[in-house]
Amino acid sequence: MTQGLVFDAPRTEDWRWFDAAPLDAIAASPRGSAPDVAHLWLDLPGPRLLFVDGALDAQASAPGPVEISAAPIKTRANPYSEAACAGAEAGYVLYLKARAALDGPIQVIHVTTGGVAHLSNKIVMMADSVASLVETHVGPGWSNANLWVELAEGARLMRAVRILKQDGAHTDYAAATIGKAASFTSTALVTGCRTARIEAQMILAGEGAYGEAGGALLTRGGETVDSATVADHALPEGTSRQIWRAVAADTSTASIASRAEVRRDAQKTDGEQSLRGLLLKRTATVNLKPELEIFADDVKCAHGATVGELDARALFYLQSRGIPEAQAKALLTRAFVADAIDRIGEDAVREAFAADADAWLEAAL
Repeated sequence: MTQGLVFDAPRTEDWRWFDAAPLDAIAASPRGSAPDVAHLWLDLPGPRLLFVDGALDAQASAPGPVEISAAPIKTRANPYSEAACAGAEAGYVLYLKARAALDGPIQVIHVTTGGVAHLSNKIVMMADSVASLVETHVGPGWSNANLWVELAEGARLMRAVRILKQDGAHTDYAAATIGKAASFTSTALVTGCRTARIEAQMILAGEGAYGEAGGALLTRGGETVDSATVADHALPEGTSRQIWRAVAADTSTASIASRAEVRRDAQKTDGEQSLRGLLLKRTATVNLKPELEIFADDVKCAHGATVGELDARALFYLQSRGIPEAQAKALLTRAFVADAIDRIGEDAVREAFAADADAWLEAAL
């Protein structure tokens, strides 16, 4: 137990696939020494923040315009978000003025050497401001992160989060309110978690708003990872994309729930959900659940969900051209994952995520 909390997931349909059983043990695990994370920084300008077990490492950080403090946000979205808000001693807050732009992405690295670190963060962007955020979570502990985003008219935020844990846990809740003609995109890559949940709630609160949440879940061993994203279309001409890929090996489980809600006033909505799962072994499990809830009558919404194995004919073709079986499987799996990762707009960030996925594939195949 930690801070008197019992880490049980709600007994609802939205939480049916999340495995909360390991959380108490991970939260009670002893902390160790922090690893060297210098290789995780991308060679890009912009603010850099390093948190170790929930505390800022000031010597290794360069916050720039980012304020260092736990964001005092209260939300009832899920118990782990509440825990982050109530128990967080660390986090960051960024306010961007109208038409402002940072020199480079905000890079944030969270290291948990053991135990649990609650992190509460907030980004508020005024009209036509532009920013990008790259988060990295590593270590054998449990990182429990909350991010609240408010985007005014024309503001644009790109978020990329990679979870490269070492048998730890990660819970991640992001809530974005997207104004008129504003854009919010979030791409996640999850590897190495004993248990994890990635959750995003996007409210397209202005006309012509754009919201995207997706990524890749890569599981092996006995790992259990799930994602749950919602695009709530409140006003007309909004566009949402929820594009997820899951790859499961051994006896692991990867689960994806994706929902698009279209309110009565949200005419001319364009929503797309694309959920695909790949089983590297038949002992693994992939669960997919797309949902549409539509109350407007002039909309374009589509969803698709498929689970399968590597194409035997494509695998045979590559092997017949002299490519070893393991390499052929890696090539096909990398192409499968690329649908989600390649949507990252910044070249250096996209290449880093691709390298992380390739490293996982090399170990898993």
